[in-house]
Amino acid sequence: MANNMSQTFFMFIIVSLCALDIIGVVFESETIPNACCHDLVQEGKICHDVLIKYIADIPHLITKLKKRDDLWTHCVSVDSQTA
Repeated sequence: MANNMSQTFFMFIIVSLCALDIIGVVFESETIPNACCHDLVQEGKICHDVLIKYIADIPHLITKLKKRDDLWTHCVSVDSQTA
């Protein structure tokens, strides 16, 4: 139960801030603002993975999961440079 509540809370926070940017990077060819990278890293890798997996449960989107990991690596790098 607590896991579902934390996932719901994360999705509410990230949707209201940077979700469209995150989705644009993973499923399109967009870039992400550094501020959104910081927010993403603060939310954590598990929440990032949950958000993308939730969206990518559609079979033809599963191939995009590598971009999820690429985005995470990029944002950790950006966040560590600004910390």
